[in-house]
Amino acid sequence: MKVYKSTSVKNVRLIPRLDIKGSNLIKSIQLEGLRVIGSPNEHALRYYLQGADELIYIDSVASLYGRNHLGAMLKVAASDIFVPMTVGGGIRSVEDATQILRTGADKVAVNTATVARPALITEIAQRFGAQCMVLSIEAKKIGHEHWEVYTNNGRERTGLDVVEWAKRGVNMGAGEILLTSVDQEGTRRGFDISMVKAVTSEVSVPVIASGGMGKPEDLIGVVREGGADAVAMADILHYKRAQIGDIRTIAEIAGIGVRRYERK
Repeated sequence: MKVYKSTSVKNVRLIPRLDIKGSNLIKSIQLEGLRVIGSPNEHALRYYLQGADELIYIDSVASLYGRNHLGAMLKVAASDIFVPMTVGGGIRSVEDATQILRTGADKVAVNTATVARPALITEIAQRFGAQCMVLSIEAKKIGHEHWEVYTNNGRERTGLDVVEWAKRGVNMGAGEILLTSVDQEGTRRGFDISMVKAVTSEVSVPVIASGGMGKPEDLIGVVREGGADAVAMADILHYKRAQIGDIRTIAEIAGIGVRRYERK
């Protein structure tokens, strides 16, 4: 095990990400080539018992069908899992957000609908509080230190600059940003640290780095250099290449603050 020099860093949240298609937990590479992993709630419960700080559920095909289909799944999960759950996909209105929150979610992550109508950010934040409104940003690199916002699960270009959109979203009421690198997602090559840093240096709200975590040590760079407040992880957990406890240990050795507890 490689040992990193200790440094003082804020507490970082470790958040399993579960991408859902129908009733299945799936995993992709750059948001394409979906592979079925298994039961979402069985994996969610395992990650909760390993000590996850939060969970993220994303309905990966919701934008295609115009609504989020995770309600029944969330009700079951909420009966056994007692950490905050963020849910995204297909949320197009305050009414959609209300329905998802009533099923057991604590926060909603919205991407496509906010690009189409940015006022939705303010509407959700005013209704439920900024902490409930997570601006989900799917990003692709299009030039040196330049990233573009994509929608519809990484399919559609928007012409929006990622950093400028993040700043605008926060100004309109978003209390957190879920920042996903489409280029890195599922590749196991590590996070796009430059992109994360570009966003965290310009916004005052927490940023969750998502896409590319291949080994526990990848957390260190995105926190130290990128300034991430949390990391979302999927492939590394789904394929059992590491458990959350392993990732906590690496963080602690590096001097990165994490919440320390176990569940039985």
